[in-house]
Amino acid sequence: MELSRREVMSGAAAALGTAVVSSIAPTQAQQSTAARTRPANEPFGYCLNTSTIRGNNLDFVAVTNAAAKAGFHAIEPWIMELDRYVSNGGTLKDIGKRIADSGLTVEDAIAFNSILDDDDARRAASMEKLKADMDKVAQIGGKRIAVPPGNNRAAVSLDNAARYYREALEMGEKMGVLPLLELWGTHPVLGPLSHGIYVAVAAGRPDASLLLDVFHLYKSGTPFSALKQINGASLHVMHLNDYPQAADPSTLNDSNRIYPGDGVAPLRQIFRDLRDNGFRGYLSLELFNRDYWSRSADENLKTAMEKIRATVRSAIS
Repeated sequence: MELSRREVMSGAAAALGTAVVSSIAPTQAQQSTAARTRPANEPFGYCLNTSTIRGNNLDFVAVTNAAAKAGFHAIEPWIMELDRYVSNGGTLKDIGKRIADSGLTVEDAIAFNSILDDDDARRAASMEKLKADMDKVAQIGGKRIAVPPGNNRAAVSLDNAARYYREALEMGEKMGVLPLLELWGTHPVLGPLSHGIYVAVAAGRPDASLLLDVFHLYKSGTPFSALKQINGASLHVMHLNDYPQAADPSTLNDSNRIYPGDGVAPLRQIFRDLRDNGFRGYLSLELFNRDYWSRSADENLKTAMEKIRATVRSAIS
């Protein structure tokens, strides 16, 4: 049944602060277990989005080893990296074993498709690609996959976006891989957090969940205080980064992402609000900084992990 915008916003208003963007939230016992296995001043898991060391041109096994050596708990690979590994003679089963043997988990994977498309034929093709990508993620033991808005700039309505996302969630339930609705800062449909909340609520499913990003939230003009309106237990992964001071945010691009704590993002506020709202998921470091790529992967990730942990500890004490 389609919901009217008025009905959705009424439901969202009632849910704010308690279960907005609700998902398969951890049970109290699961949250207690997480609390026991993580220090009180570091309540989050640490994940590596593999773009952070892409410029080192390592094979996937070396990327996994570097992440584990640096102390990350999980990895967030890109589907194109899995495809490259297989095209070079490897198997997805082997990837999954190597990741597990290194002590890492696959909390999410990055894919590109355009399911937010009013053209039925294009959307159907995108859904088939998403299904194939979900299968790849499942084969390596992954739990989730990003569903970004894509480069289709057509004016898809928020209600249609909710319907298309719901279809992705229904497919994900069958595949055993949860699609996370990713927001891109300057995207006309899925840019601001308010749009993401609307789509997630209107999707009408308890497993709807957003994939947020510090840099993208800043670029979208969303005030970070808005994170107080999110039920943190419904979030599984959040992309972590920082950014330099800029008079005009539109002048910044992905290459300007920097280590947490080296910029002006209000990370202390962000971490505290997430913690207080029940977030116990993974902060996934996603950088595209070419200056960092000039360093060895080990040096890059060692520095990154030190800065992540120091920033989290300073915020949560």
